[in-house]
Amino acid sequence: MFGRRKDGKEIKDAPAIFRIIPCIMKERSDSQVFFNQDVVITAMEDYISKKAEEGIKITIMDIVFAAVVRIIGERPQLNRFAINGRIYNRNEITISIAVKKSMSDDGEETTLKIPFTGKENIFEVTKRIQDMIEENKKIETENGTDKLAGALAKTPTGILKIAVGFLKFLDKHGYMPRSVINVSPFHTSCFITNVGSLGINSIYHHLYNFGTTSMFLAIGKKKKSYIYEDDEINKEKCINIGFVGDERICDGYYFAYSFRQLTKYLMHPEILEGQVKKEEELI
Repeated sequence: MFGRRKDGKEIKDAPAIFRIIPCIMKERSDSQVFFNQDVVITAMEDYISKKAEEGIKITIMDIVFAAVVRIIGERPQLNRFAINGRIYNRNEITISIAVKKSMSDDGEETTLKIPFTGKENIFEVTKRIQDMIEENKKIETENGTDKLAGALAKTPTGILKIAVGFLKFLDKHGYMPRSVINVSPFHTSCFITNVGSLGINSIYHHLYNFGTTSMFLAIGKKKKSYIYEDDEINKEKCINIGFVGDERICDGYYFAYSFRQLTKYLMHPEILEGQVKKEEELI
């Protein structure tokens, strides 16, 4: 039946405005909102050093990942997507990342989509990420995403356009095969890229019209920034986070509060060692 999907459940009782907006803003490129913030990393670096003394390897990227997984678990409206004029609750939490197998112009790139429950602590998130990255950095490793992309890339351009158009049609009407959704990095809760590892500042990465990605997070390189807080201006060591979100999934207040919570976790990473809270406990 049209509207029924394997990766989400339609929200039938959405407020009136959220019933209308997806019909006005039909594509994600119509509904992108942009936001960036400098986050002081002093507490993160202290936490990383403390854990290193305990024999536990954690990076800033791991902390960001754990904070994103935690906030999506606690703020379920972030795990929605809009397609074909409808809003859906996603069935699971997944995070997509692109990984270079070698840091060179010719180095192969692969994309990972990592599933989570939203209840994981920082150690569980870190282990899952590090294990998957190490395995997929091997030149001989070919994951499901690589295989699908490889199969499509071997077809002539004309047939490829028809094939992609057919997949878009299936996706729009809720008939995309589960096997494709499972390996597609474009059907994900959030896409995260660490452009800081390339030595550049954060970027605003567009949301893909193909698939269901509603949020894209880009982490820039470490830098010194002026932070205004409590009527004081201080120069602090920071990372800048660039965020692009689909405004059709929730209102501005929900996005803003969610990002404040995310920033809190980044500045107090020890909180991520505990259990996820219920949404009403955050207010």
